[in-house]
Parts: sequence; C-alpha cells; structure tokens
Amino acid sequence: MCGIAGLLDPSGAPVDKDLLLKMVATLAPRGPDGEGIWLAPGVGLGHRRLSVIDLSEAASQPMGSEDGLVQVVFNGEIYNFQELRDELCAAGYRFRSRSDTEVLVHGYRHWGRGLLDRIDGMFAFAIWDARQRRLLAARDRMGKKPLYYALIPRDGGQPSLLAFGSELKALLAIPAVDRRVDPVALGRYLTFEYVPAPHSIVRGARKLDAAEMLEFDASEADPSPRVARYWTLPFPAEHGPRREEDAADELRALLARAVRRRLISDVPLGVFLSGGIDSSTIAACMAEEGGQGRIKSFSIAFADPSFDESAHASRVAAHLGTEHREERLEPRTLIDVLPDVTAFLDEPLGDASIVPTYLLSRFTRRHVTVALGGDGGDELFAGYPTFKAEAVARQMVDRLPRKAAALLCAVGRRAAAALPAGGGYFSHGFKLSQMMRGLDERGPRRHQQWMASFLPEELRLLLTPSLRAQAEPDTLAVLERATAESRARDPNDILMAFYCRFYLAGDINVKVDRAAGAVGLEARAPFLDTEVVKFACGLPPSLRIKRLVTKHILKRAMRGRLPDEIIDRPKHGFAIPVAHWLRAELYPMLREELHPDRLRREGFFDPGYVQTMVDEHKTGRRDHRKQLWTLLVFQRWLDRYRAGS
Repeated sequence: MCGIAGLLDPSGAPVDKDLLLKMVATLAPRGPDGEGIWLAPGVGLGHRRLSVIDLSEAASQPMGSEDGLVQVVFNGEIYNFQELRDELCAAGYRFRSRSDTEVLVHGYRHWGRGLLDRIDGMFAFAIWDARQRRLLAARDRMGKKPLYYALIPRDGGQPSLLAFGSELKALLAIPAVDRRVDPVALGRYLTFEYVPAPHSIVRGARKLDAAEMLEFDASEADPSPRVARYWTLPFPAEHGPRREEDAADELRALLARAVRRRLISDVPLGVFLSGGIDSSTIAACMAEEGGQGRIKSFSIAFADPSFDESAHASRVAAHLGTEHREERLEPRTLIDVLPDVTAFLDEPLGDASIVPTYLLSRFTRRHVTVALGGDGGDELFAGYPTFKAEAVARQMVDRLPRKAAALLCAVGRRAAAALPAGGGYFSHGFKLSQMMRGLDERGPRRHQQWMASFLPEELRLLLTPSLRAQAEPDTLAVLERATAESRARDPNDILMAFYCRFYLAGDINVKVDRAAGAVGLEARAPFLDTEVVKFACGLPPSLRIKRLVTKHILKRAMRGRLPDEIIDRPKHGFAIPVAHWLRAELYPMLREELHPDRLRREGFFDPGYVQTMVDEHKTGRRDHRKQLWTLLVFQRWLDRYRAGS
C-alpha cells in the first residue's frame, strides 16, 4: 500500500514543487514509511511508501533507470516479479534492489507498453519516459489499486497540465481543479452507491477503470490523455463440458499458487477471517503453505447477534490452528468512528460495510502490515444471493409476458410496503422490497436495481429541476454500453462481467483500499489472481451455481479441507445495523445533514421528497436505510470537501 502523485507541464517549465509536496502529503496514511519526489523540466513525481518488499533505501521511490531517463512511481505488488527479474537479468539488465518496482523500470525499457501483458499483480503506476517525453500510467486488471487524473487548462494558450494521484484528495490539493459536483457522477452515485469509472464526483477529475492505461505525450503541441483498455475478462465464445472433479482439482491448485505468491513479504503478514467460505479458503491455503500455528488471523465481533459471525471465524481458526485474534465491538464504537471514515473518503461511497472494514483493518494493523482476504470469490463464483434470485426469476418471471411481469412486481411492491420495517440484518420487508424493484428487467439492469439506492424514476423525484436537467435521464444506460464492450455472450457470463467491472472494481475494491490505506495496511486478494480469474471465466456456469447452490465448484474444492458447516452455511455480508441507527443513535446527525433548509441552499435534492423518506423511516412505516445512508454519506462528503453545486 503506497501513494503516488505527479504533475506534467508539456511546455517543459518547472512544475510547482510545493504543490507536488502538498499532493503527496494527502497520501501520507497510505505510505507511512517514507516520502520521495523527483523533479525534471516539465515533470514532477511523488511517492509515499509502505515498506513491504526490500525495506532498504535502494527500493525507495521514485525509482529510475541507471541513466535516469525512465522514472517510476508505483503502488501495489507485482506477484510474478521474480520470474520477470530472472528474464530481465538474462537479457543483461542489472538490478540494484530486490524490489518489484525495479522490474517495472527495466521491464518498460525492454518491452515498452508490452510490459502490461507480462506483469501480474495489483497495481497503479506511472512511468515517465524522458526520451519520448511520454507518460504511461495503468491500473491492474481487476481494479485493486486506484488512479485519478485531471487535465488542468491554463490561460494564454499554454498547453494544459496533467495531474494524477492515488486518491482524489491528491488532485483536490490543486486549487485549479474544478471541485464542483459532476451531475452525471452524482446521479450514478445515487444509483450505484459509488461513482463508476471514468467519472469522479467532481467535474475536474476522472479516474482510470480496471485494466485501463493512460498515455500522455508531452511532445505534442496540445497533448491530452489517451485512455485505452489493455485487457478484458477472457470469456470463451462457448463453454465446453467440464468434469466437476477435474475443475475442483484445478481450482485448488490455482488458489494454492495464488496464495503462495502473496505470502512474499519482508514484514509481518496475516489474514482477514470472517468465517465465510471465501476468507476461510484463503486461510486454509495459507495454513497449508505456512504450517500449523504460524498464520495470524483476525476478525471482529458485533454485539448484535444478527450481524455477528465471530463464532464461525473462531471455528475455522481452531480447525486450521491459526493464531487468532478477535476484537469485540460495541455499537458505540461503530458510531463513534463514523467521522473518521467519512473524513478519509474523498469520494462518497454508500457501502456501509466500510465502517467494520475500517475497524478490522485498524485492529489488524496493530499486529501485521499485510493481510490477505477473500475478496472476489462472490463475483467469480456466483456467491451473492442475487444469483439465486436470478435463477428463480428466469423460471418464474421471464417466461411471463412483459405486462404480467410488471403487474407481478407492482403487487410485490405493495406487499413489501405493508410489511413492518425491521432493523436487523436484512429484514423480510427490506429484502422483498429490493427484490421487486428490478424483477421485470433483465440481466445487469435487473441486478443493479436489486442493489440500487435510487432508481432512475426515483431520481427524477429526488433531484432538483436544475440538477435533473444536467444529469443522465437513465443512470442504468451505462450497463448496456459496458455489456457491448465485454467479450461475454452467455447470460451468466454477462452477469459475472457486470459484477467484476462495476460492483467489485467500483465498490468492494475501493472499500478495502480506502479502509486499509487509512491505517497503512496492505490488503491482498488471491481470488483476483489472473490465472484464477481466467479459470472462473472459462468455467461452465452450471459449476458456479448448481441447483441454487452458489459457489458450487469452490465448495466442492474445499470439501474435506474446511468444516462442512462453514462450507454449507448461508452467505452473510459484512454489515452493520444501519436501519436501526438511522432511527435512533444516528437520527440527530441524519436530521441535521438532511435538514430542508440546508438542502434548499445546496440545490441538489428536493427537500420535501427527502423529508418524507426521513419521516417514514423514523416512524417505521418504511425501510429507507439504503437511500438515507447514501444521502447521508454524500452530505458528509460535502461537509468535508466543500464542493459547490
């Protein structure tokens, strides 16, 4: 976990060193072990370091070639760096460190942008080529590491400046960046609960998507960033037959290899352990690689039993013989930490599970510097309850005429509205209400409506007329465009591609990156290993979910290696009691942040519409937890970053 930043002036004039240092300083929590900058005519690169591999000064960044003509700043890990290092040594390159960063330096000199085809890892990097006066920046294939950029226009006909950084806050340190809220981005945030790439929440900045690269040629008269996708999920045109036993054996071998690569570290290392099959699988692979009693595992426990999974985590830890640590959290702890969480979120993220993720990261960081986790298992192997709902919808709804399906959904919504609003872990009324929202749709549109806070028709009531005129009329249209770009053709593959490109890259990975980055912890995800991803893409969909059993092939692969009650237990998300809090402990904050007078001044949301939601939720008539939490997070973001409308 590191932080990178940079400024490029195509005119060749010296960049503002003090400004670069301010940008780098915003990233200090990501890299608490050191700071470095490199300056040359027209370019400045900055880095904050979390030392993980090769703790010596030789591995400090920015890192350059011997002649100084290639300079690199890098956040992440290259897991196949040792093989690439051997190949580059054989080609005559000399290494001065043991770090994976130096593989990028010499790899770029040897292969150019072809380097992206060869490296496997989680990364965001920028490489400055002084000979060609060109910057190459890129994100990893599955979007583990972030990269924002901004093109800053200047007066007097001078070419625009390019700025980039690991987080939006690095760009917001630049006074010239337009901080006004982007209406398109806001509409998508309210639907997706995060801002999907390429937008950022402010007008003056963008972000790279997973598996995208950016090139900026400063030798051009008026250069601008050129962004292109260098890799896509490799779905086959057709899925051939596959023996289940062979597939399970191959998955076990691939996961063991992925974990083995992620155990390379010169600092203490552990594993997040929730007691679900994903994190338990990673812990089991670590135990097989590292030996009994040597693996450090970490979990948190909740006072509310409907949200607590600690007993399952303890069961797995005992089975594997890990050195297990658990922190028990009282409700007050979760609430008290909210200001810290909303402070480090420089872009609104409406996933409330970032709160326990931050607390787990903070607890883990007291003992280790690197932690492996189970992120990616749900997306690759159809683990979410929505995949079960999809199978049912195809049998019971998709065969109906459109009008009949729409009528069924309308009846379902009325039934859901009549149920009492609960405050526990996904009440029946909440689940039924969400399910009915997109049941008469198809594919990714159906799934995003199941997960959404506000649907397009609801946004037309929520947004003020002036903002509505600037926003997208259909915030879900981006899904069709993304599907057209994908290689997926099978309907199940299309859903997997949707979850990977949107929910995984835009929500899950962002949540873990920001929570871990806030405490200087590096989080690694073996499920997102390129070979594991390729395997999952080529798997017949019937082996991902079989007779409504999600993650079928993963469960088959781990049978006998984990307790049956862990393998067969229902999916349980990493959640907190948001619905209850918004009626009780958080109600004063909610009332203040969404006060009608404030909403009128800001001009984003219709005060009457919002007040109705607040009142209905407070009295228990409706469960508006998702909508109100999403609005609350945005308002807290406005408080912190003072963006105008």
